[in-house]
Amino acid sequence: MTEHLIVFPDRETAEDVADGLREDGFDDVRVVREALAREDDAEDHEWGVYVREENVVDESRPVAQGLRDRFAALAEERGGWYDPDPAG
Repeated sequence: MTEHLIVFPDRETAEDVADGLREDGFDDVRVVREALAREDDAEDHEWGVYVREENVVDESRPVAQGLRDRFAALAEERGGWYDPDPAG
């Protein structure tokens, strides 16, 4: 299993990306609100797309690297950033 987090500055982009990933066959895709760790303003949030892929067992294999590359490129294209290890 691998976990990924793609973070965007607005909810609309996050929802759009999540919908696209679901259409591509990813089953466990959720949009989550991310509070910025060092911000005092409670209104300042980013929106994350959390993806968990059960079928990828070995994170060192090419399939896992392909997912990381895909999600990193997607984040860059849409003005966000990618966290390849949201649990860590």
